[in-house]
Amino acid sequence: MHKWIMFTLFTAASLLGVYLLAFALPEKPVDESASLPEGTVLVKLVATTSDFKFNEEVYTVKVGDKVKLKLENKLGIHGAHIDALNVALDNDHPETDLEFTEPGEYEIYCSIPCGQGHPTMKSKLVVEAA
Repeated sequence: MHKWIMFTLFTAASLLGVYLLAFALPEKPVDESASLPEGTVLVKLVATTSDFKFNEEVYTVKVGDKVKLKLENKLGIHGAHIDALNVALDNDHPETDLEFTEPGEYEIYCSIPCGQGHPTMKSKLVVEAA
């Protein structure tokens, strides 16, 4: 009798292990900046409605940097606009390439009404001298 119970438990545990290995393990994180050309900096704007913010209050790059600006919606639907640079990111166009020749500060704001905190969903892109 005990052998039968042990066999059943072992079989169930094995099936659960195979299922977890095949379907339920999360994907390994990918270093997106590794696939970029040399000299290109990835600036990733991660937007969420849990606190109506981007993941950083200030994003910093240097003059002369080639920048790939990428929007990721973690929670909710958002867009990112930088009016002074004519940048408009959304789900259909989530990334753009920029190159900066002068220092400056640029306001980033959410362009898609996303809830009560939408008017305060802002961040800043700072371009520092090289």
